[in-house]
Amino acid sequence: MLAVMSADRITLDPRTLRGLAHPLRVRLLGLLRERGPSTATLLATQLGQSSAATSYHLRQLALYGFVTDEPARGNARERWWRAAHRGTTVENVDEESFGDFEAYLRAVAAQYAARVDRALDGYATRPPQWQRVGTISDWTGQLTPEETLELQAELFAVFERYRRFDLDAAAPEGTSRVHVQFQVLPFPEEQA
Repeated sequence: MLAVMSADRITLDPRTLRGLAHPLRVRLLGLLRERGPSTATLLATQLGQSSAATSYHLRQLALYGFVTDEPARGNARERWWRAAHRGTTVENVDEESFGDFEAYLRAVAAQYAARVDRALDGYATRPPQWQRVGTISDWTGQLTPEETLELQAELFAVFERYRRFDLDAAAPEGTSRVHVQFQVLPFPEEQA
């Protein structure tokens, strides 16, 4: 497994997976991707952490290639950071990396759950046209591993047909940021 990087995504390898397998790092990277460049101090305030903790973890994220300096901002006293990629992919996790992989997935799942909570907290104050859109749904199927991968690929392709969020561009009129959470979780040993 090798780290593959592009402007849009990074596919993790064992080394970079180790660098991201920490709940605070996942949260920091998520905020930078969702809200744009920020400082350790601003991120610390948003996350209820100390500036020292966020600064340390941002430097670790930079060491592994997940964040970079924001050259258009900052000065000698204030360092601005931005996400280096829009997304993260994990493929072909080897046995030695499984502990880091599980820690990473648990941190991501916690971040997703918090996002759902924030969305539900805001339901009553949404504009009327946004109060009846969205869903929390689930389905259970009987799939082979191959069918499961095919399902994932088809759902990814559906989302790719729609406008992607871009921090560097103005939002088109009438749009709002929409988060799509996608979970496919096998339960091979679960009994009915």
